[in-house]
Amino acid sequence: MKPRHLFAALLLGLGMSAGAHAEKLLVAVDTAFVPFEFEQDGAYTGFDIDLWKGIAERLDVDYELQPMDFNGIIPALQTGNVDLALAAISVTADREKAIDYSYPYYDSGVLLMVRSGNDDVRGTDDLSDKVVGVKQGTAAADFIDTLDTGKVIKFPNIGDAYLALRTRRVDVAAHDTPNVLYYIKTAGDGDVKAVGSSMDAQSYAIGFPQGSALRDRVNVALLEMMSDGSYDAIYERWFGKAPQ
Repeated sequence: MKPRHLFAALLLGLGMSAGAHAEKLLVAVDTAFVPFEFEQDGAYTGFDIDLWKGIAERLDVDYELQPMDFNGIIPALQTGNVDLALAAISVTADREKAIDYSYPYYDSGVLLMVRSGNDDVRGTDDLSDKVVGVKQGTAAADFIDTLDTGKVIKFPNIGDAYLALRTRRVDVAAHDTPNVLYYIKTAGDGDVKAVGSSMDAQSYAIGFPQGSALRDRVNVALLEMMSDGSYDAIYERWFGKAPQ
């Protein structure tokens, strides 16, 4: 079902406008994942931050952003310590047992990055004797664990894995495709490059505690943004082109 049709169906089922409530929400974010959420000049910014701002305006809610390490986000949702989370959270079967998801809002995957002078790695078939750096607790880390690699080192932050690559502590870094490409473009200094194609297709969605009544209201606002062009404008602002 197309987003605009889902929006209409949800709105009819709820029998209310998306902005029918006023409350303050605690929103978990991982502010070390450019270009989705990161800190710049003392403020939080990124695709997810802008997306949530648009949703919150439609819901007529106040909110507080709660930065936390990605590994703590799922437990925080499970315990109800936060109301929802935007942190480029990949939809996986295991996570669906622990939390509820919104309608997916971004299609991603996993991409490999190597030093610019490395011609030995062209894809996953070349990893059997290589040291691969990943961020612990991510879908990319889970994917790399299924491959034949020499060794996998799991870092607390993806920036640590990228630094390890550039300082030759690992041979390859693997992470979500948009983050890898953004890093190469904005901070790679020509020292690193992407190899192969995006793998393990996955979608990002907003996370909620299981049974949260907020999910349907957020879905209404999200699908409304996808229908009226607001989502496309945010996407183009951060990725330079409209979504396909």
